Amino acid sequence: MGEGKGKQGGKAQETRRRIIEAAGALFVEQGYGATKLQEIADRAGVAVQTVYFVFRNKPSLLKELVDVTIAGDDEPVPTMERPWFTEVTTAPTAESALAALVAGTRRTLERVAAVNEMVRAATATNPEIRELWPDRTDPRYTVIATAAKSLTEKPGARTAVPVEEAADIVYAILSPELFLVLTRDRAWPPAKWEQWAYDTLGSQLLADDGL
Repeated sequence: MGEGKGKQGGKAQETRRRIIEAAGALFVEQGYGATKLQEIADRAGVAVQTVYFVFRNKPSLLKELVDVTIAGDDEPVPTMERPWFTEVTTAPTAESALAALVAGTRRTLERVAAVNEMVRAATATNPEIRELWPDRTDPRYTVIATAAKSLTEKPGARTAVPVEEAADIVYAILSPELFLVLTRDRAWPPAKWEQWAYDTLGSQLLADDGL
C-alpha cells in the first residue's frame, strides 16, 4: 500500500517537473503572453487538463517556475538557508567569502537570468503578474545585503567601504542583466564571467593583501 502511494507521489512530482521545465523553455523562447497552456502541455507530454489540475492557471504556473528556478529544486528552502549561502557567511576570510558568493551566484544566474528577463517583460504587459509578488522588497537585494554585511566583517575586507555601498556594488556586478549581457550577448563562458566578477568585486571590496 505504502509502496503504491510512493510510486504515485513520484509520478506526480515527475509530471510537475516536466510541466515546469516545458513552461520555462516556452516562456523564454516565445514570451509569457504568447505561450498557450496547450503548448506547454504538448511539450511536457501531458493533457492540458493536467496542467490546469496541477497549477490552476498560467500565472500560478509562472510563480512556481520562478520559485523552483531560483532555488534549483522544488524543496521549500530559502536561499539564505542553502549550503552555498552558508558557505559565504561561515567563510573565514573576506576573500573566501567572496569566492563562495560569486560561485554560488553564477550557478543561480545560469538558471535564473533568462527567466528573470522574461518575467520583467511579462510584468510590463500583464498586470495580473504583479499581484503574484505583492511584497515590494527585492529578495535578491536582501540576500546580497546579508552576504555583503557578512563579507565586510571578515578579515581581509577593505574597511573603508561602508556596508551599504558594498551591498550596492555586489548587487550591480552580480545582476542578472549584466550576466546576460556578457554570457549571452557577448558569448562569454560562465567561468570567464565568474573570474571577472570575482576580480572586479575583489578590487573594490578586498584589502590589497586579500587579492
